[in-house]
Amino acid sequence: MSEVFSKTDQGQEEIKTRAGGLTQRVRQVLIFVDGKRDITALRTMLPADDLEQTLQTLQEQGYIAAITITEEPAPITSIVPTEIMPIPLGTAFRELPPAPGTKELELARNFMVNTLKRFTGPYATLSLIEKIYAAHSHTEMRMQFDHWVDAIVKAHAGKHRTDELRSALLEII
Repeated sequence: MSEVFSKTDQGQEEIKTRAGGLTQRVRQVLIFVDGKRDITALRTMLPADDLEQTLQTLQEQGYIAAITITEEPAPITSIVPTEIMPIPLGTAFRELPPAPGTKELELARNFMVNTLKRFTGPYATLSLIEKIYAAHSHTEMRMQFDHWVDAIVKAHAGKHRTDELRSALLEII
């Protein structure tokens, strides 16, 4: 059996207050940590390449702690909390070709910047827009993906179109 994590008091408080400034992706992982699901179960619910890294970060920041389970837990069915249901779980980036083109990178950059300006205004996410412009590779651009999704979700006008926008961006990033 793989490692099991449980929320600490700090993690419980973060779920209530959102004071830690976690990205939407990291917050999703924190929500699903319940002291019963092991990493394998979490991976089926939160498919992403960076799950272990996200769990390690949450542990280092004091939001979760590893626990020891003495008996085998009952099988877990997939339960999705209503507060995150509109956003598909995990970040399923497509395979990059051996030499990704600059055209796709520019398309992703323009899409991200234009949607941020449209839904959050030209200045609300200026630091994120600067980071997007500074990205010179698909890997660097992908590092801004969760921040972009988080900004769109927080925008009143963008909240209802997040799934559509996220899917469109995942086709090119």
